Amino acid sequence: MSDNRSTDPAMVARVTDPTRVETHWQVGPSLDEPEVQRFLRGPQPRWFELFEALKFFWELLKGFRTLHFVGPCATVFGSARFPEDHPYYQLGRQLGQELAKVGFTVMTGGGPGVMEAANRGAKEVGGRSVGCNILLPFEQKPNPYLDKWIDFRYFTVRKTMLVKYSYAFIVLPGGFGTLDELFEIATLIQTGKVKDFPVILMGQEFWQPLLDFLRQRLLRWGTIDAQDLERIIVNDDPAEVAHIVRETGLKQFGLSYGPKLRRWWFLGE
Repeated sequence: MSDNRSTDPAMVARVTDPTRVETHWQVGPSLDEPEVQRFLRGPQPRWFELFEALKFFWELLKGFRTLHFVGPCATVFGSARFPEDHPYYQLGRQLGQELAKVGFTVMTGGGPGVMEAANRGAKEVGGRSVGCNILLPFEQKPNPYLDKWIDFRYFTVRKTMLVKYSYAFIVLPGGFGTLDELFEIATLIQTGKVKDFPVILMGQEFWQPLLDFLRQRLLRWGTIDAQDLERIIVNDDPAEVAHIVRETGLKQFGLSYGPKLRRWWFLGE
């Protein structure tokens, strides 16, 4: 009887034992594929992976050198898709103003929407504003309210920078990227990889279904502890949020209003 099933040309099967088939996958090249996409598409030639590892390291180092003197930051996450007249844009703008007033550098993903709003608010009251921009073929480019920004090719490096220099994380409504950032920092805190920094949700109406899901599913089924959920603060008042960030920084993490870090000329600072 004939077998009409098609054979995947990317797969080669080698029979080494009558009862066992070992399957080997061959990843075919794509000449017009972006490097990062190719890097994440399984094993590649060793020379290619070595160069990608070096680029990854260089991007980390560039981030460290660029952001070393930005001062204590509060990172604001949120959608890139809200226009200037949207209530959440205005909420982000007010938040940026209040954070800057209490002495924090406002750090965002550097793009439009909520990110732009928070950076804009900080600039409007004379505060510092920085962005960690991700290079994408659509949607994302640095907003015009940044004192300093850096472009990243790798999401992993970008998220590291957004966490490394911040003492608080404020999450406004957003999509997949915002949810990824929210749960990334929640996981880092839960597992003790970073200290118990404030994680604050703004836009209670937007987040309420997610909070209900966390309580009724994750907490109920024991996949998280009550303490994990209690770490998430919900507050829609920008001034109160800034006060929480300031008080936590001063009392829990020992921040103080003092002189700036000394720059070393021989490191090009």
